[in-house]
Amino acid sequence: MITISVCMIVKNEEEQLRACLESLRPIADEIIIADTGSTDRTKEIAAEFTDKIYDFPWIDDFSAARNFVFSKATMDYIYTADADEVIDEQNIALFKQIKAVLLPEIEIVQMHYLNLMETNTAYNSKRELRPKLFKRLRTFEWINPVHETVRLMPNVYDSDIEIMHLAKGSHAKRDFATFQKALRKGMRLDKVLHGMYAKELFIAGDTDDLKEAETFFKESLADPARSADEHREAACVLARYYRLSGNTAAFFRMSLHEAMSTPCSEMCVEIADYFYDNGDYNEALCWYHDGIFETEAVISVYSKGTHSLSGLADCYRKTGDAEKAEMYEKAAADWTVPETV
Repeated sequence: MITISVCMIVKNEEEQLRACLESLRPIADEIIIADTGSTDRTKEIAAEFTDKIYDFPWIDDFSAARNFVFSKATMDYIYTADADEVIDEQNIALFKQIKAVLLPEIEIVQMHYLNLMETNTAYNSKRELRPKLFKRLRTFEWINPVHETVRLMPNVYDSDIEIMHLAKGSHAKRDFATFQKALRKGMRLDKVLHGMYAKELFIAGDTDDLKEAETFFKESLADPARSADEHREAACVLARYYRLSGNTAAFFRMSLHEAMSTPCSEMCVEIADYFYDNGDYNEALCWYHDGIFETEAVISVYSKGTHSLSGLADCYRKTGDAEKAEMYEKAAADWTVPETV
């Protein structure tokens, strides 16, 4: 049977931490907490479960905090958790089974993360696989009978374990501030972070958040080293900012350039919103329709969901087609975020 170090970074989590640790105690051989500056009862609650509690000064870097707490682990595997996660009894039983039978060559175990969509800022599905359990010490080995090479890719196992993410509120403002601090330090966002920043802005950003992001995404759009997907993400973010801030010329320059190539759902809906806000409901109808039925989402699935369906319904209502208005009102009410993407 393998042993597990539960490693967490926390700050002011007194409302949620006990439930999280209670659910993890049955599978943990040790629990290690790195506190980044709590001013509530977080450390007091943590002390009910472990004496391995460390202070880690916050430096606007979640990876640095994760690396620190990982460095304190002593067991075979490390399980990483956030304070707003809970594992129920059924999934704890599955976790115990994995503890009993996991083969030593498995280096990462992925688990299903169940997102609470009411506080969603960056998810396009209710359920996604995430790496959660990591082998603490990795062994390198040679593979192939000829032209031998060292195996570099980890052995990953996709488990059936489900983790409930019970976020109490949106972390969008915190995340936006962290992105901006990283950019001011000269950090280059990789493709994954580029997409996450764009997605959070689309789902939870306001005009001020978009204004702060303008410089980064303008530079990204002009960067030949960025991929076509990143350029499209940047164009969508900028188009939304220019529309909301009333910069009509910049909005059309950005949106129509994108629409002339292979438009995405997000850009079609931005154009539709522009015409809707300006009272041209027939033109808005065309773009909402294309956003739903003729294009694919590249940032946020909501562009093909409630946003555009409600837009279609409103346009049909405004133009006197009550039957279609009711049809799309029902479709908007029935739409849910996909289980997986």
